[in-house]
Amino acid sequence: MVEFSTARINPAARRTDCLVLGAYERRELTPSARRADEAAGGALAQVLADGDLSPAVGATALVRRPPGLPAKRVVLVRLGARSSLDDRAFRRAARSAARAVAGTGSLGAADFLSEAEAEVGAGAGGEGGGGAREGVRDEAWRIRTVAEAYGDATYRFDECKSEKDPAAAPRLRRVAVHSPGGGADARAGARRALAEAAAVDAGKRLARDLGNRPGNVCTPSHLAERAAALAEEFEALSVEVLEEERMRELGMGALLAVARGSREPPKLIVVEYAGGRPDEAPVVLVGKGVTFDSGGISIKPAAAMDEMKFDMCGAASVLGAIRAAAELRLPLNVVSVVPAVENLPGGQACKPGDVVTTLSGQTVEILNTDAEGRLILCDAISYAERFDPDTVIDVATLTGACIIALGHVASGLFTNCRALGDALRAAGARSGDRCWELPVWPEYEEALKSNFADVANVGGRPAGSVTAAVFLSRFARERRWAHLDIAGVAWESGKNKGATGRPAPLLVEFLIDRAGR
Repeated sequence: MVEFSTARINPAARRTDCLVLGAYERRELTPSARRADEAAGGALAQVLADGDLSPAVGATALVRRPPGLPAKRVVLVRLGARSSLDDRAFRRAARSAARAVAGTGSLGAADFLSEAEAEVGAGAGGEGGGGAREGVRDEAWRIRTVAEAYGDATYRFDECKSEKDPAAAPRLRRVAVHSPGGGADARAGARRALAEAAAVDAGKRLARDLGNRPGNVCTPSHLAERAAALAEEFEALSVEVLEEERMRELGMGALLAVARGSREPPKLIVVEYAGGRPDEAPVVLVGKGVTFDSGGISIKPAAAMDEMKFDMCGAASVLGAIRAAAELRLPLNVVSVVPAVENLPGGQACKPGDVVTTLSGQTVEILNTDAEGRLILCDAISYAERFDPDTVIDVATLTGACIIALGHVASGLFTNCRALGDALRAAGARSGDRCWELPVWPEYEEALKSNFADVANVGGRPAGSVTAAVFLSRFARERRWAHLDIAGVAWESGKNKGATGRPAPLLVEFLIDRAGR
């Protein structure tokens, strides 16, 4: 992992492997870039004049051994028009710059992008895509965004390869982020920003590592072991793991029905973070932990079934979020509840038409065994009641229908509380890990009617992500509740196949906001 520091830095005198400097449109350099250019005798301005830096936001150009500068390299980054630089464009430029630096072989870098003021993008609060801008992101936000970009750029997962490729591993170890503001408040804000960035990065890396591990490694037992390791690392964390016998005693018939087809024993993993007052009601994060999902008897097509190891990314993200809360010592109480199972066909597997009784006492007719996530989540949400929570947020790779609705850009958000929805959308906008709200109106309950049980577990193809959320809402009627459907954002396919760590950044931002930071 990269170590970060922050200070006011003179780009003309900084000895480093790489300087990262910004350029607006029309050959306009940022203040630090102008200062470096003067020392370099106009070498950076010449790059712009020669057209070697594309006008596209996030484009980069590498200048080796710039004359007059002690830095070995300069990465110039296009920021676009100064008047239209918003938070999304800033984040794009920061990520592009970090990838470029990581690809140079530099051991250390000094990044000056934080001096570029970025406006809050239109509709960042989640109320729409147009309209007036909503202010300027402060320096601390810009410093944190730059630091988080380097965390993403240097992440690699190669633990399953027998031979590691040294050339593929970024060498970058240290990044100094320029803090243009003066005074004690600015310095304190910069330090806090780096601490938050480090915690988000560590939580996101945990989520990505768990998601990327193959299903024969990352089993329900493995998730329980990793949760126990977190408790060893942070004194404020405690872990309890409920085994199958205890779940049966409690009456978790829906969760256990999903696990019946596998030889891997199910686990209900409960991680508690005690950072607030003992009498303070916690935020409970419930994460779907299906460590491999074949679909069960309603088996999935073979193509791309390997990606169903990612069906536990909800669990991974809530473990990453509570890890970040512990590292930041946030003054609030958080509980992560992870129902962990494998969903496989077998002689004892549940069948379409089976009726099970949930922990809440409600009965469910299982019409499709591939709609298993809502079955394990409903029992986990009911179990969360024993903590008398203020807020319950469940996170799940739940429906392909959500990908049809929102693509791979935003998580689907469903909630019974307007204030909670607003807070999650705002946290998503600030973190760049966005979500968008869809309805949970009572009219959608019609699709879930069953002739043989209180409710069916699926409601047909129309509005599939909505009816799944409506199903879950039946088990959280007494609480402020939100559901995040992350099916479209939890992993990437193709040549960049791998877990993204989302929505851990959104959840951490929500907890930071909740803690009053």
